[in-house]
Formats: sequence, structure tokens, C-alpha cells
Amino acid sequence: MGKRVLICDDAAFMRMMIKDILTKNGYEIAGEAENGAIAVEKYSELQPDLVLMDITMPEMDGIQALKKIRANDGNANVIMCSAMGQQAMVIEAIQSGAKDFIVKPFQPDRVLEAVRKVIG
Repeated sequence: MGKRVLICDDAAFMRMMIKDILTKNGYEIAGEAENGAIAVEKYSELQPDLVLMDITMPEMDGIQALKKIRANDGNANVIMCSAMGQQAMVIEAIQSGAKDFIVKPFQPDRVLEAVRKVIG
């Protein structure tokens, strides 16, 4: 069975792009979330191997969601997704326990490299 990934981004087309890259490379999509609050709920419900988390989202941003997920599961694997120019947020995310980050617009090779590095 492929490793299971939860995709969290407020933009449906971004979730679709990531899903496409991952499924073509043997990963299973455990679920999707359009904001951090839903991501936290779905993480505890689905227990995915990895979360790809957008930083900027409505309701609860990716960094708050990352902190909540890591508080509930210290072994959670989270890769942050950010737009260019969010350096300070990326640093905060890494300090909060994110395993890696990828920058939009996504390069499929970079997405796969980050995912493989974190969950193989």
C-alpha cells in the first residue's frame, strides 16, 4: 500500500495539482482539507503518513494547524507549502516542527523530493 497523504490548501486547483503529482507516483491521498481547522480534524481522523500544508489559509492558517497537529502527535510529518516571499513564516514553520517546505508554483520534482525525503 502506498503512503497516505493529507493535502491541505484553500485553493482547490492546488489540491488537484498536488494530488495529481502524488497519485501518479504511487502515493495514496488520505483526504483533503481547505483550511487549518479541517486539517487538524482530518489528521486525527485519518492518521495520514504525511500532511502537505499550505501556510496561508482562512479560518486557521497552516502554522497554527501545524502546531495543533504536532501537539496531538509529536511524530506527525508535515511539509509546508508557501508562496514566494514568506521566508519568516517558513522559518516559524520549521521551528514549529515542519519537516520541509515547498514553494509555489510547484515543481513536481521538488514536491516528490520533499515527500520522499520525509516518508520515503
